Amino acid sequence: MGDYVITTDNNADLPEQYYREHEVDCTYLSYQMDGQMYTNGNFLPVEEFYQKMRDGSMPTTAQVNPEQARELFEPILKQGKDILHIAFSSGLSGTYNSVKLAAEELLEEYPDRTICVIDSLCASLGQGLLVHEAVLRKEQGISLEENAQWVENHKKNIIHMFTVDDLFHLHRGGRVSKATAVVGSMLNLKPVLHVDDEGKLVAISKARGRKKSLLALVDGMKEKIGSYAGSCHTIFISHGDCEEEARFVEQKVKELYNIDTVIINYVGPVIGAHSGPGTMALFFLGDRR
Repeated sequence: MGDYVITTDNNADLPEQYYREHEVDCTYLSYQMDGQMYTNGNFLPVEEFYQKMRDGSMPTTAQVNPEQARELFEPILKQGKDILHIAFSSGLSGTYNSVKLAAEELLEEYPDRTICVIDSLCASLGQGLLVHEAVLRKEQGISLEENAQWVENHKKNIIHMFTVDDLFHLHRGGRVSKATAVVGSMLNLKPVLHVDDEGKLVAISKARGRKKSLLALVDGMKEKIGSYAGSCHTIFISHGDCEEEARFVEQKVKELYNIDTVIINYVGPVIGAHSGPGTMALFFLGDRR
């Protein structure tokens, strides 16, 4: 069985320590804020990033380009290793297509190697959860081909439930109309959203007030978990600089399911640029999105 490396991008929002401990390599989407470009992981401290957004800074983002993907892949190939890459959803970014293009070009130069690029159809720690499941299988000795097949077969079982605190960030990204943002803010309505089977962001309901929107994430889990309820031992939670509320969601989930593994981390700046401070997201394996 050939040796292989699992790679992804920073929109998986896994802690840096996780990448180091499990030898997962990463390429980086970038963002620009207040006239300065932040790339290759040389980002502002995440708390500072969100504070700047609260103070009115409006960041913009950029996808991974083929050259950046090549810089990630080629040193691994030169070591005689193959690659399983799990990419940010093509429904939200062109990053997957850039990475796929780089892989195709490199395989012409390294015909004896394998690069398997999978469109995760996931975002934030939903993508991170899919990477985690692949890492567990690799560490159990599963081959690249078997692992890639499992990821492809189960990526739509990664359920994303999330809410945002400020509708105007979603309006900036074209996710809701200005009228919806204005009226929703006046009425204290918080959208509950998910990522659909095409990897796109879709609003599915509204809750009045912050606490009800957090509880709606847990209610969504009860609705969507299905046959995974008895084996649900892992949840991931990402947040836009509101860890105390993330712990509240964790507690509510643990009251329902026998959870062993929880990763709580920030929504990274690239996704956070579009969702804003106060974003809260819950990720788990379930029957359907």
